[in-house]
This record gives sequence, structure tokens and C-alpha cells, in this order.
Amino acid sequence: MNSVNYSNLKICLLAGINSIHTVRWANALANRGYEVHLITQHNPGNDYIDEKIYLHYLPFSSLYGYLFNVLSIRKLLKKISPDILNVHYASGYGTLARLSNFHPSVLSVWGSDVYDFPMHSSLHKNIVASNIQYADWICSTSQVMAEQVKTICPDIQNITITPFGIDVEKFKPICGLKKANVITIGTVKTLASKYAIDILVRAFGCVNEKLAISNPELNRKLRLMIVGDGPQRKELESLVAQLDLREYVQFVGKVPHEEVPSYLNQFDIYVAVSRKDSESFGVAVLEASACGLPVIVSNVGGLPEVVDEGTTGYIVPKEDPNATAEAIISLAENPILRKQMGEAGIKQVHNQYLWFENITLMEKVYHHVFNLNKLKP
Repeated sequence: MNSVNYSNLKICLLAGINSIHTVRWANALANRGYEVHLITQHNPGNDYIDEKIYLHYLPFSSLYGYLFNVLSIRKLLKKISPDILNVHYASGYGTLARLSNFHPSVLSVWGSDVYDFPMHSSLHKNIVASNIQYADWICSTSQVMAEQVKTICPDIQNITITPFGIDVEKFKPICGLKKANVITIGTVKTLASKYAIDILVRAFGCVNEKLAISNPELNRKLRLMIVGDGPQRKELESLVAQLDLREYVQFVGKVPHEEVPSYLNQFDIYVAVSRKDSESFGVAVLEASACGLPVIVSNVGGLPEVVDEGTTGYIVPKEDPNATAEAIISLAENPILRKQMGEAGIKQVHNQYLWFENITLMEKVYHHVFNLNKLKP
């Protein structure tokens, strides 16, 4: 499917520039020929921002910035005069967008903004509900998160599923990166409680214990590679030491997004066993599938939506090290099954989650909302 050039829309994104997800949307739209403005109150991360994008930094960067930046964003939006304001995140930036009083606006929900934030109190829920109702259209990366939006605003109708797809030119099998006589179980995640890396470590410990008895030769080949950094790193390193797994486990640290494919291609099995439903869409899982890896995920949020159980991988109960260990052993013992699931994963990504098709879908949303706004009196 080719890009659809509906009109020369001027698009303004209101989002955290420190997220690779924001960067990918902005870069893709700029590469489609749109004039893209990115307004943010965050500091940039390490990911490449296309030089065609106009960057605007708001003066206040703290939590209170979502209130204190209102006058600044009103002035900016008046100056930029975009055709569409696409707000990413329903809580903080969603509040700032509502207070800016700008239309037409598209609100892209992400996960914790509709799963976790509204659960803090009735006030938090009312804030998110007001932000959702204010937007002219809602975009959700998964069906399960769209249903969550409807639990907050039951009458909402203007919502579209816009998956966060995969660039298969970058995420694909690369020969020669796997180590001979080693089977690597891996993950690429922030080391935070939400992502349950501790469950993966404990599951790997269970695998080590079981195979040391039943298949010691296979056990000697197994390694766990953890790519990413975060607040739980020291705690996880202590857990690895406590379970006497240090010779089997490698902490790589955070890597730039463009280097992720080379790490995925060192893995034989990919595991993402998050513990919270705010894991709303399994883009990291799809990146692994695109690289030809069998995947193991927990039954939370949008993760099961991107795994065909028994075909591209396994879905296990959340916070269940034993079930996760059994899934790992099943794949570790069966190289033919790993290959079959990996090939099925590549096919699934190419059939359902191509990044350029997802961008085209977002273009259609922009065009639809832009035309609806023109019809308003």
C-alpha cells in the first residue's frame, strides 16, 4: 500500500520527545511530506529526530507544566496554526491540550494514561474522561485499550485502532549474530516493575534447576540476555546473584533503538511477561517476531493480541515463573519448533503490522477529522 497524499496538512504533535514512539510518529509523518511541528515539555532522548521537524519546547518541564504551560501553548498554536493537533497521552498532555482549547484534535492513548492514572482517584478518572471527551477523535494501538477507553467514557464512538507497526526494513532476520552452541533467551525492556523482569529472572532460574537434572547438556547452552536499563537494575542484579545465575545472565544496559535489531538477532527466544494491563500494545514483541523469533508473553493488556498462541509463540499467565519456565523449556528443547514459530511470526507482522500501512491509516484519521472540522458551523 502506498502513501495517500490527501492534502498538504500541517500537523502538530503534542507529546514527550523523549519517547521513541513519539519520535517514530513524527519522523514518519515528516518523511511523508507533511509539515510537522512537535511541541513538548520533555528533554530529548538519544533517538534521531528528522531535521525537517519543527521543535518547540515549553518553558515548564515539571508535572505542573501541564497546567503552567497553557498560555505558552495557546500562543504557539495560534502562531503555528496547524490543521490537526495530535496529542499523545490522555493524562498530562491530554490535559494541556484540553486547556489549550484548540480544535480539531486527535488524542492518541498509550496505556498507563487510561489503565493506571484513572485508578488513583475519582478526580484522576474525571480528568482523563474530560480529556477524552474533549478530543475530536481517539486513536488506540490495540483493541483491548480501546475497550478500556470505553470503560472510562462509555458513550465514546469516535475511536480508531492504529497499531504501532514494524519497519521490516530494519527489523528482520540477520544471519551470523547468534553464538554457536548457545541458546539465548532475551528481552528488550525498561527495567521497571511493570515489565516484570524479575519474573523472567525467576523463570530462568526454574529452567536452570530443572534442566540441570533432566538435560544438563542443554542447560549449559542456555543464557539470559537483558537489554535495557531502569530503576530496578540493582534489584535485579541482586536477584540474579541470589539465585546463583551470574554466569548465565548478561545485563546489556540501554541501547539506541536503531541497535535493537542487532540484539534481537542474537536471541533464540524472546520473552515479555509484563504484569500490568497498561502494557497496551506489544510493539517490542512484534519487533522480535519480525526478526524471526518465537515469543513468550504474559496474558495482560494488548500482548495476547500480537501473539498467535501455539503458532507464533506462547501466552502464559502473568506473574507465573513456573509457567514461563515451561514455555522456555519447550522452545529450548525444540529447534524445529523455534524455527516454525519464528517464520510464522515474520508472516504475521508482514500481514498485519507493517509500519508504512499504519502511517497510512493515521493519515486517513487526520483527513477524516480535518474534513469533519471544516463542516462545523
